[in-house]
Amino acid sequence: MIQISVEQFCNHAVSAGEISADDLRVLKREVIPDGITRREEVDLLVALERAVPSSEDFADFLVATVVDYVVWGERSTGYVDRETATWLAATFTGRTGPSPVAARIAQEIVREAQGSAESLTAFALEANRWIREPAARSRRHFALAA
Repeated sequence: MIQISVEQFCNHAVSAGEISADDLRVLKREVIPDGITRREEVDLLVALERAVPSSEDFADFLVATVVDYVVWGERSTGYVDRETATWLAATFTGRTGPSPVAARIAQEIVREAQGSAESLTAFALEANRWIREPAARSRRHFALAA
């Protein structure tokens, strides 16, 4: 069986201009059947969610999969350290601020983890405010709280 990489999957979805229900099935069954295993996969899938229209099913899958990887796949298990929080903020923010799905992922990571860097909690709160309040988006830069 030929394994499809996350990068190949993302390239296909960008070329197609969407993430279809069939694409989601392929992602679950063939691309990452055991879940996300590397940070680069998170980076690619979060960028993909920003780049092309997707369904609520894809958003739900992305949230659950990223939360599972960050909280239970990264070390120290169950905890999100400052370095991981900084990586997540950069991944979720992109060039234009967090998407609603990225804000949701940040919030769910904080909720699921047994402990997390204070900066991630602040980021999750700010990201969700960024999504809810148009005035918050008028700032030129969205940054991780120190």
